[in-house]
Amino acid sequence: MGFPATVAPFILRGVSLIGIDSVMCPREQRLEAWQRLERDLDLSKLSNIADEIGLSEVIGTADDLLAGRVRGRKIVDVNR
Repeated sequence: MGFPATVAPFILRGVSLIGIDSVMCPREQRLEAWQRLERDLDLSKLSNIADEIGLSEVIGTADDLLAGRVRGRKIVDVNR
């Protein structure tokens, strides 16, 4: 996936562009990382950072998002 842009606007605003390059990580280490997530991640805590909305709620949620009233993640159920 390309990102045809400059990083200058991010740097000027003090935004850190960070991430993990898992593509270059050996397969065995990636498998171990996924196994650790499966074993160590408390799935009950995910409900504290995400909630599900229906497709019909996307426009209203987008307005809330732009107004800074949304925290966490929104999962869109396209069948609702």
